[in-house]
Order: sequence, then structure tokens, then C-alpha cells
Amino acid sequence: MSGNTITGQNDTTIAMMQMAQKSGTDIATQLKNTKQLDKISEKAEEFEAIFIAEMMKPMFEGISTEAPFGGGKGEEIFRGMLLQEYGKSLAHSGSVGIAHAVKQELIRTQAQAETDRQAQEQ
Repeated sequence: MSGNTITGQNDTTIAMMQMAQKSGTDIATQLKNTKQLDKISEKAEEFEAIFIAEMMKPMFEGISTEAPFGGGKGEEIFRGMLLQEYGKSLAHSGSVGIAHAVKQELIRTQAQAETDRQAQEQ
């Protein structure tokens, strides 16, 4: 298990413990926030996976394969799928670390949007 995965689980556990200490309305709000945090983490990891796959594309462009077992449209499609899986695997391992930075920025943006919404309501 990677460090980022453990940290994400700890964040969720802490949020759940904090929820247990709150009253009914606060618990609903915290639960919503925890679900939003999980969704943000998921989207940040997806972004990192796509980014890694795109960065790896040029590494494979120069590789040529010969008939009868290589080349063609099928290999082109397979190579794209392979790069997507490499990206997902690297992103899930947390070894690159882009997802953490994206997650923090998404949280900051979400908090600012909520602050702006509350200010407009008053």
C-alpha cells in the first residue's frame, strides 16, 4: 500500500471520528464533506493517470513492430490502452505525487467557492 493511500484512509478515518462528536445537522454536513473529499481524491488520481499516460506516449512512438504479429490499427489501440493502464498503475502507487497537489488545489477551490456562496447569501 502506498503512502498516499494510507494518508487518504487516515483523512477519512479522522473525518469519521470528528463526525461522531458532532450533533445531527453537523454529522450530515461532515458526511457530505467526507463524500466530497473522497470524490476529489478519486478525480485527482484520475487526472494524474491521464497526465502520466500522455507523458509516456512519446516514449512509445518510435517503437515499430513488424508483421505478421505487430502493427496495424489493433496494435495502435492496444498501445493506447496499455499506456492508460500504466498511467493508472503509477497514479495509484502515488510515486509521482501529482494527485496530492491536484487534490489540495481542488479542496482550496471548493472551499473558496463555498465561502463566496455564503457571502452572497448574506
